[in-house]
Amino acid sequence: MTVITNHMPTAELQALDAAHHMHPFTANGELSQKGARIITRADGVHLTDSEGNRILDAMAGLWCVNIGYGRDELAEVAARQMRELPYYNTFFQTTHVPAIALAAKIAELAPGDLNNVFFAGSGSEANDTNIRMVRHYWALKGKPTKSVIISRKNAYHGSSVGSGSLGGMSGMHAQGGLPIPDIHHINQPHWWAEGGDMPEEEFGLQRARELEEAILELGEDRVAAFIAEPVQGAGGVIVPPDSYWPEIQRICDKYEILLIADEVICGFGRTGNWFGSETLNIRPDIMTIAKGLSSGYAPIGGSIVSDEVASVIAGDEFNHGYTYSGHPVAAAVALENLRIMEEENILGHVRDVAAPYLKEKWEALADHPLVGEARIAGMMGSIALTPNKETRAGFAAEAGTVGYICRERCFANNLVMRHVGDRMIISPPLVITPAEIDVLIERASKSLDECYAELKAQDLLHSA
Repeated sequence: MTVITNHMPTAELQALDAAHHMHPFTANGELSQKGARIITRADGVHLTDSEGNRILDAMAGLWCVNIGYGRDELAEVAARQMRELPYYNTFFQTTHVPAIALAAKIAELAPGDLNNVFFAGSGSEANDTNIRMVRHYWALKGKPTKSVIISRKNAYHGSSVGSGSLGGMSGMHAQGGLPIPDIHHINQPHWWAEGGDMPEEEFGLQRARELEEAILELGEDRVAAFIAEPVQGAGGVIVPPDSYWPEIQRICDKYEILLIADEVICGFGRTGNWFGSETLNIRPDIMTIAKGLSSGYAPIGGSIVSDEVASVIAGDEFNHGYTYSGHPVAAAVALENLRIMEEENILGHVRDVAAPYLKEKWEALADHPLVGEARIAGMMGSIALTPNKETRAGFAAEAGTVGYICRERCFANNLVMRHVGDRMIISPPLVITPAEIDVLIERASKSLDECYAELKAQDLLHSA
């Protein structure tokens, strides 16, 4: 059995990593020179690196470790399932107990008539499923021309060819021939950066009505679905104006467009309910899930599908699936994760303790001279860095320059806080305590102070 605990020196590990390991979303040549940070252990909301630094992980890995690190119960369930049935597929009219039990549990937790689950290995795979499912749905309904899926600029729905096309990130579309045909993007509801002098609620309505304009422009007979995250995550934790989602829902209902809520980040407690759709009163036909479903302990994703869509799809063979759809070990781990969340009332902790306390402390960061706004939805927060609060200006330096400086200060202060351009974002484990939130805020404040000092020293405090 290979267990790397008493590991090689950091420099040797970094050299091995640079020699053989290609990192995602990384300039690997640049990283090879710098050396990757090597994480060796984790417990609760903390990571430990190969140098022994104890780091507060305010990103819960990649938005996913909802119940925190180090839960032995999940390891024990995985081991037990591996001994009993380590793998079998769900093709060829076959199933197994973990997939059955997990699908039933998800249907119980999901709102409305979302009672059917198509499993995948990740959110990217699940959104690829959604592309094929909605197009096949309309074909079976006798409307094969309804193939266009409308998404939003700066949305993130995964990084495979299909899901990366659904997403609206120009940097991703610049590589590999994206987007694929019949994906259309409208503007995002990002008032702080794009709202100008318009009142926030009016801006929210305007951005929502771009969906209706797109449907009319493309033709109602061509539009299959609209996909969006309840709160944009990787785009910068962009909380839409209150006016936005009711108008989106009205438009989808009016034109009978399928609504896909990408709950990969917002799902499983992140906004204080099981799903962000409940928090924001969205009635989706399909929800994309992953991440918090297993708290990241095992790779699993899926699409929760309405009875109407599932019944139509059931009328024909759906020529789609993955080797690891409903993998028994991942499904067993996800079930145990959901059991812990329910029995320990983690959603109650979010609603009554962690989210209100984090909101109070996080929003106070807006007093910092570098912070233009501090927004939060449940356990997702963002701060906009700006050289001029009044005008909501961007920096004259290339976008992301200041955010990267701030991120590096966070790492130096043993805090994982990401940057998206010049926005700083957090998404801590849902189990974080008020005392740990105090540490998070203290380290964030210190990092902002150090970033501000460095910007002054480098003469970077200029508006675009």
